[in-house]
Amino acid sequence: MPLHSASAQVAPSKTVTIISWTLRILAAAAFLAAGGAKLAGVPMVVAIFDQIGAGQWFRILTGIVEVSGGIALLISATAAFGALLLSATMVCAILTHIFIIGGSPVPAIVLLVVTATVTWLNRSRFVGLLNALR
Repeated sequence: MPLHSASAQVAPSKTVTIISWTLRILAAAAFLAAGGAKLAGVPMVVAIFDQIGAGQWFRILTGIVEVSGGIALLISATAAFGALLLSATMVCAILTHIFIIGGSPVPAIVLLVVTATVTWLNRSRFVGLLNALR
């Protein structure tokens, strides 16, 4: 029996699908709003990125990552990849809050938990991609 047939994908249960979609929609709304604020140049966001000190190009890049990731969450084929990208972004946000700008990292921690959960629930997409690449 070939190795790839032993790891055949199993369709997720209805409960897992509902949980995944609920988390994906909530996270997408949060990231589309936050990324949109960054791209729109909301004064409070501009001030935060001034405090970070990396320049406003970093605000634009972060906004593009958040909007792109938010859109990816809403497409089943790309949800796991968008969630992984946004999880990494939230790790950076948490570290930025702790070491650079202060303030509460709790919102970023919550979003990290949500996006990491979406990544885990949709991990079969990664397995499918790895099997396709073999």
